[in-house]
Amino acid sequence: MDKGTEASTMANERKTVAVLYGGKSTEHEISLLTAFSVINAINLKRYRVLPVYINQDGRWIPGSEITGKLESKDQLLLHENSKAEHAVEHWIAPSSPVDVTSARPDIVFPLLHGPNGEDGTVQGLMELLNLAYVGSGVAGSSVCMDKVLMKDILKTHKIQGPNYLSVSRFEWESDAPSLILAIKRSIGYPCFVKPANGGSSVGISKCVSETDLSAAITEALLYDSKVIVEEHINGREIEIGVLGNHELSISVPGEIITKNAAFYDYQSKYHEGNSTLVIPVHLSEKVLAELEETAKRAFAALNLSGLARVDVFLREKDQRIVVNELNTMPGFTQFSMFPLLWQHTGLSYPQLIETLIDLGLQRHNDKQKIHYRIQC
Repeated sequence: MDKGTEASTMANERKTVAVLYGGKSTEHEISLLTAFSVINAINLKRYRVLPVYINQDGRWIPGSEITGKLESKDQLLLHENSKAEHAVEHWIAPSSPVDVTSARPDIVFPLLHGPNGEDGTVQGLMELLNLAYVGSGVAGSSVCMDKVLMKDILKTHKIQGPNYLSVSRFEWESDAPSLILAIKRSIGYPCFVKPANGGSSVGISKCVSETDLSAAITEALLYDSKVIVEEHINGREIEIGVLGNHELSISVPGEIITKNAAFYDYQSKYHEGNSTLVIPVHLSEKVLAELEETAKRAFAALNLSGLARVDVFLREKDQRIVVNELNTMPGFTQFSMFPLLWQHTGLSYPQLIETLIDLGLQRHNDKQKIHYRIQC
């Protein structure tokens, strides 16, 4: 086989990966940063990469195949008049007499953070289209986006988390004074107020008084119709990565040390110099074993697959693990904890991306074994 024929054969054998990014979400900008990093890490000799930008109005805009390294995330800001050799409509059915299989991607990589992407909505669309995709399914994605539901399930499985209380916009507008009193009695101060559905620390406040609490709930309700109020845990902030569908791999743990901030907020997460990530972090054998076991139990309890970042507190008073939350599509920027954890575990950034693609294809192939007709 000559070199020209060999190159042509390799090109034809490449799997097509459609990368979804952007989204109608407060985490739109973070998604762009994540997509920029991931696309530049994908091996273009093995994969054909098709970008699909979802703008802040929720419109899906496909772009032409990525053929080289991106120089800036701004190259991912596609416009509706962008010329593309593929159309998202072909994922459902061809608009012209073309082969549907050539128009559909082999797998979709949804690099979407927050509502309208990480919350099971896009995952449900992929299921309806019978398309393979990276990450957890509809149930796991939606439950982990809603911090109240997630903590309810973890509590049912006897996985320890902070004390918490849920407040809806309707309840707050109906009787705020009673809720403030209930929070004081059951949670106390200091406490944290968060939008129930959200990420990247958007809309989160630390409260030390009733005045703080009222303002924090009002702000959090700008980003969601439900908020969660959690007790403050005095301890170290530890994160650990999980990879797999059935057989799970656990990364080394990392610790977040914030600088000049009351907690690990948006600025600390995405601006260099505002926090320090210690990887790997030294933990006793007993604590490390408890952390790894808790991460696996939480991953299974929430019906997750592919990947997750498990965020916990190592409580100072008794050195016990307290689960804060699980993130089904953690950030992949150059400052992000998840890829750094795996790099220190021995999995390079490109290898991590390939592993996630393989896990998504594996999960999809497993689902094809399900029968949807009664066998008579």
